[in-house]
Amino acid sequence: MAELLIQMINIKIESYGAIQRQLPEDLSLQCTVGSTVDDVLDYVIRAYPDAYGSLEHCACAMGEDIISRNTILKHDAVIVLLSPVAGG
Repeated sequence: MAELLIQMINIKIESYGAIQRQLPEDLSLQCTVGSTVDDVLDYVIRAYPDAYGSLEHCACAMGEDIISRNTILKHDAVIVLLSPVAGG
């Protein structure tokens, strides 16, 4: 019988702006290869429900690139959460 091997990846979450005050500084989690950024955010919302409003409106980035919540995660990564900014 063949064993099903599930590959796990490590995701570190960095946050800036208002959302930074709602999440721990050293937030990391594991997910399966093929998970999306949205899957990761769903996990964070379940773990930190008070951050729901901020997470719903934040931008997500990897490196210097803004990414879609539909981005598929294939390897260890750092996801940066950026609070919306208001101003004139």
